[in-house]
Amino acid sequence: MQLITILDGGMGRELARRGAPFKQPEWSALAMMEAPEIVKDVHKAFIEAGSRVITTNSYALVPFHIGEDVFQQRVTELVIESARVAQEAVQEMHADVAIAGSLAPLFGSYRADLYEADRAEKIARPIIEALAPRVDLWLNETQSLLAETQQMKQLVDEIDHQKKPYWVSFTLEDSTATDQPRLRSGETVKDAVEAMAKAGVNAILFNCCQPEIIADAIEISKEVLSHLDNDIQLGAYANAFPPQPKDATANDGLDELRKDLTPDSYLLWAQRWKEQGATLIGGCCGIGPEHIKALSKSL
Repeated sequence: MQLITILDGGMGRELARRGAPFKQPEWSALAMMEAPEIVKDVHKAFIEAGSRVITTNSYALVPFHIGEDVFQQRVTELVIESARVAQEAVQEMHADVAIAGSLAPLFGSYRADLYEADRAEKIARPIIEALAPRVDLWLNETQSLLAETQQMKQLVDEIDHQKKPYWVSFTLEDSTATDQPRLRSGETVKDAVEAMAKAGVNAILFNCCQPEIIADAIEISKEVLSHLDNDIQLGAYANAFPPQPKDATANDGLDELRKDLTPDSYLLWAQRWKEQGATLIGGCCGIGPEHIKALSKSL
């Protein structure tokens, strides 16, 4: 029997739904600054729904969201706080739940064009150093560009001497009209999987894009990995956004959510991913505890 690990869902939309302080450009970081207890409540809601991995609310703790001044003054404090509330949520729920340290796009979601290799380490290092002793695994998520994922993996390898599991998750172009699924940089899923296998990651996932395109990406990933000597897991956690254009930034405002991705309909996609070989399944933006509960009960 294939063992499925249920991940959590989208933090930002759930914070907004619960009345946490929430605006752009800070996004989910604002609750980390002003209402960390609500962040903990969201973690607990996902654990209660069945999540066995929760992710630190450190995604938006980068200059792109909180500004250069706040980042320089408070990044270590805020990242430690994001780990603290996750740890307390697990303890208070008396749950066997792992904590994933979120390593987000350093220069904005979907914005492969804004990547600056010479600035990346300066931003990433304090985040990694603060999370390293406080998390069970790494989740380098919503990645649009291979160069950034490779640089982040090298940096984590240098800093994290415990060599925790390292998961990387790519966001994909939502259009299915292309010849094959691609990262938002235009790089192919095939090339991404081959590069991550070479880098020594423990899992490859796809997130913050539509479930329809994720199914195609898992199929290609499984085929690529079948020819390599590896034990890399596959996973998926889609968002509930409509298709995003190539110039989407994911940071200018709140996108509308699809009405058709109910817990039951999202479960159908998750069951397909499972049949394709995915073992790590959860949700991203707009996928709440009710969706995770449906996954946990059925998968």
